[in-house]
Amino acid sequence: MMQRRRFSLLLLTLLLGLTGPVRADALDDAKRDGLVGEQANGYLGVVEAPGSAAIRALVEGINARRRERYLGIAADNGIDLEAVELLAGQKAIEKTPPGQFIRLATGPWRRK
Repeated sequence: MMQRRRFSLLLLTLLLGLTGPVRADALDDAKRDGLVGEQANGYLGVVEAPGSAAIRALVEGINARRRERYLGIAADNGIDLEAVELLAGQKAIEKTPPGQFIRLATGPWRRK
């Protein structure tokens, strides 16, 4: 129970610190514009592939940083990377405001 709570707190910290201020603004804009969304696997996705080069670069950069953080959390807690990814995806989808896009483990993109 205590380890799960610690893991949840680490994950929340992770989600709050995923991007710097400039990237956060660009990401917020892209999400509001319906260009990118949160996925159940813990990573961002481009809603209408292939998307512009700038949007793809934004998503790829953020996802690379997320993966690094997920790997660290998994290693620190002795759990599988996939468990961290799925919990992060769940938390990100929960935090996604209405009107923005999400994609669950099965199914297409949809507005929350």
